[in-house]
Amino acid sequence: MNSLYRIHTIAILAGVSCWLATAGCASLPANSIATHDPSRWQGEIAAYERADATNPPPRGCIVFAGASYIQKWGPRLATDFPGMQVIDRGFGGCELADVYDYADRIIIPYSPREVVIYAGGNDIAFGLRPEIVYGDFVALVSKLRHAMPKARLVFISLPPSPSRLADTRKFKQVNDLIAVYCQAQGISFVNTFALMLGPDGRPLPGIYAPDRLHLNAKGYDLWRDAVKPYLNP
Repeated sequence: MNSLYRIHTIAILAGVSCWLATAGCASLPANSIATHDPSRWQGEIAAYERADATNPPPRGCIVFAGASYIQKWGPRLATDFPGMQVIDRGFGGCELADVYDYADRIIIPYSPREVVIYAGGNDIAFGLRPEIVYGDFVALVSKLRHAMPKARLVFISLPPSPSRLADTRKFKQVNDLIAVYCQAQGISFVNTFALMLGPDGRPLPGIYAPDRLHLNAKGYDLWRDAVKPYLNP
């Protein structure tokens, strides 16, 4: 199985490299954007917009956007990154296609100097293939770069969650695909996956919440230290 995984991953990465060399940003790889339905998040996005109407985020802030790992990080973001004008725009359970669909409402209007993204784990859990998750990421990056060409982009890798060990190979494939793209496109890729593994190659004990999916305080300490070097004060 290990050799088959390596062969499959090498084949996908070779395809990505070929696409980057020949297509650049002129076309997008296969993705789920056109068929994805983001409507379940209308209430949460509207709540952010109501908050923005009375307390608008400062222009040039750092936006943390994505799934529940971001949403649950929100209450301590200001403490973890003091003086950096960070804001939380996470909505738990979302996929990369959801971030794409709602970027016009909870990312782009702030004219952020930097956007930190974490999403993709739910996509795999909900049945998307790694190459489609990658395609959704490329579509999101293309949208953000078109609207905010000067904003710096940071992607946090998919984590090795104990409750999703069955998806670990697919998570690795997504991370490998996105890492190659990020390197070619000048996007910061934060490889938290490797930091969250013990010497036995399994998720570190003591950094996860009781649900064995999300992070506890020690887990967020690890993410804080990993992400901080990529942020512009």
